[in-house]
Amino acid sequence: MLVNDRRSVQGTLIVTNATVFDGENAELVDGPVAVRDGRIVAVGDTGDTGDRGDTGDLGDGAVVVDAEGGTVLPGLIDAHCHPYGISLDMVDIEASPLSYIAIVAAGRLRNAVRRGFTTIRDVAGGEAGLAKAIAEGRLEAPRYLFTGPALSQTGGHGDARPAHWDTCPCHSHTTEVVDGVDPLRRAVRERFRQGAHAIKIMTSGGVVSLTDPIRIPQYSEDEIRAVTAEAARRGSYVAAHSYSPEAIVHSVRNGVRSIEHGNLLDSASAAAMAEHGAFLIPTLAAYDAMDRRGVELGMAAVSLAKNREVLDAGRQAIELAVAAGVPVGFGTDLMGELEEEQLNGLRLQSEVLGILDTLRCATSVNARLLGLEDLGVVRPGAIADLLVVSGNPLEQPECLWDPAAQRIVIQGGRVV
Repeated sequence: MLVNDRRSVQGTLIVTNATVFDGENAELVDGPVAVRDGRIVAVGDTGDTGDRGDTGDLGDGAVVVDAEGGTVLPGLIDAHCHPYGISLDMVDIEASPLSYIAIVAAGRLRNAVRRGFTTIRDVAGGEAGLAKAIAEGRLEAPRYLFTGPALSQTGGHGDARPAHWDTCPCHSHTTEVVDGVDPLRRAVRERFRQGAHAIKIMTSGGVVSLTDPIRIPQYSEDEIRAVTAEAARRGSYVAAHSYSPEAIVHSVRNGVRSIEHGNLLDSASAAAMAEHGAFLIPTLAAYDAMDRRGVELGMAAVSLAKNREVLDAGRQAIELAVAAGVPVGFGTDLMGELEEEQLNGLRLQSEVLGILDTLRCATSVNARLLGLEDLGVVRPGAIADLLVVSGNPLEQPECLWDPAAQRIVIQGGRVV
């Protein structure tokens, strides 16, 4: 694949010699894809139509990307990503200086966009400074939507302290322990003041936390409702880390819109999600990677045991969600050195849903979750976040996750 230039978002770009997956339809269509000033203006050879601004009107100065028979698809969206998750040890993260975490996070963000993830939702961390640096183009990074530190009850998934500790090293880089209705309201308002996209809460135990059983619901009904009501007032929503049926039902009945992980979902809790219009964001990559590599990376025995409990169940949860009519997105949840497994998440989810539906999950469905429906699709008017791969991903899906496969990433009409 060839690129004749790498100029900025202002101007024109055309991807030639390509077929196109538009993020939704099963049939690939013929290119080219034409872009002007960061947005798609035409898909397909529509000829010269003058001021309609499609491929025949781009002129000789366009940046040309020759896909050499490859496929254009929407830039991928990771709806459960942790740039600040620089370690598998939650205490290590919270005890580290934010300056160090931000520097490491910059590398993680750069790696993500180069893999083809042009948008991420950071659902436990991030803040206004990082978002400002990305918006100003100071970092090579995906589009960045952050929740700020996730909210956890004392002794919940976000409370990193071992049971015998009588202190807290927490700087609230990725999680903040907040109890009670009024403190939670204040915490939510502060996150939105700083530009948070949504709010993240912990409503069940987790794998890497040390003191909380994985199935027991966390936060009271009043506490969850305080968070979801504040988010709704801002036109936003709440995402909940939640594994068990009890915790999932507890979450969606009290206004949560996005269930993260959801590995222990059953038919009844899937029905509850569908009733309340909630999304499921599975994160199969994390459990598979921790199962294979957790011992070598020094994961605690209690965390390895929890991981085994949810590993296989995650696949069944996706099947149950789809059967109930729950929209299923895509996330990875990779911490520390496991970040390199990000594309492997596509392979794992495709083993459950097939590659077509997995691509929909990682593009148009995730965009719908985020409320950004001009992302995740290849159609006139959409933002020109594109991934060009060397094969037909519906027939040769390995071109998506093979690290040796050629790819070109375009973000806002600019070749990354």
